[in-house]
Amino acid sequence: MIFQQILAFFSDPANWSGADGIPMRVGEHLLYTLVVIAIAAAIALPAGAIIGHTRKGSWIVINIANASRALPTLGLLTLMVLLLGLGFAPAAIVLVILAIPSILTAAYAGVKGVDPGVVDAARGIGMPEWRILLGVELPIAAKVILGGFRSAVLQVIATATVAAYIALGGLGRFLLDGLALRDYGQMAAGAILVALLALVADGLFAIAGRFVGRHQRRAMPRRPMRQAAAADETTTRVIRVGGAEGDA
Repeated sequence: MIFQQILAFFSDPANWSGADGIPMRVGEHLLYTLVVIAIAAAIALPAGAIIGHTRKGSWIVINIANASRALPTLGLLTLMVLLLGLGFAPAAIVLVILAIPSILTAAYAGVKGVDPGVVDAARGIGMPEWRILLGVELPIAAKVILGGFRSAVLQVIATATVAAYIALGGLGRFLLDGLALRDYGQMAAGAILVALLALVADGLFAIAGRFVGRHQRRAMPRRPMRQAAAADETTTRVIRVGGAEGDA
């Protein structure tokens, strides 16, 4: 019975057009996700990278990651609505709070996990700290950081359905409207769409992860190591020349 209702929902042309159609709802859901991830990345990526580079403040990452697991999404959304009223802002704040820990933890772990020898080699050739972070550590940590974005995006896609509870759009409308109308086919179809969107996003991140991995194997950390080797060779020559002059 439920399968027939799901099939009827997807086969109805009315559900594929208009402001309440599937394309519009998918677009709204993607827009919410992209905005939230962009805001979370602007906060968490620099913070995690700096903490990982300096090795100071790791307790911040640990506490944020642990605290995020205890936050009730609907309870926090209700609090934000009471403070800010209806609109996108309350939902965005809740989803950003949800997305930050994954990106922050990945940035911290990725940068901290860079081989110290590579960092020392970069310092040995005179690279400033900011350039080491941007030009050496972040590229090497890119795959780990991408994994953090992957987790954050999947979490936001799954949780952005709560936006429907405060009169916003997205795929959560199918769940909420279906529940109000006792249209279980619509509810199930909404859940399927959320799952499919998450699977597509996960597949894209998997492809991006393979591409980044291949690029890292080809390019990292050869340049800093070649420069460091050249610097070591020059230093050795200076020492030899100096020693020869001293002997003379």
